[in-house]
Amino acid sequence: MTEVLEGDETVTLKVLKQKMHDFAQERDWERHHSPRNLLLALVGEVGELSEIFQWKGEVAKGLPDWKEEEKVHLGEELSDVLLYLVRLSDICGIDLGQAALRKIRLNAIKYPIPDPTPTPKP
Repeated sequence: MTEVLEGDETVTLKVLKQKMHDFAQERDWERHHSPRNLLLALVGEVGELSEIFQWKGEVAKGLPDWKEEEKVHLGEELSDVLLYLVRLSDICGIDLGQAALRKIRLNAIKYPIPDPTPTPKP
């Protein structure tokens, strides 16, 4: 497997996809990586992510009141969700980056920018 990127390296979906492929192949896990199994694992990881926020109430942007170890744990759980999502899209033959860009375009049509000119009330 190629070395893990650290620091200021650019991480793309393509890099993550390849690293997840290599990781699974080296461990002979590909036979377990069916779409169903990956989806169930993803849902489990979303549950773990949800637990972090479960009793915190509203949280300020940037998490200014969080301890460093809480932020590290959050990063780990967010990463688990991302990595399973990338792996699931790869196994399903979906280009996740292109699908996301398409979805943004569709959302822009569905939710257009509001007209800044106020409409006069009768």
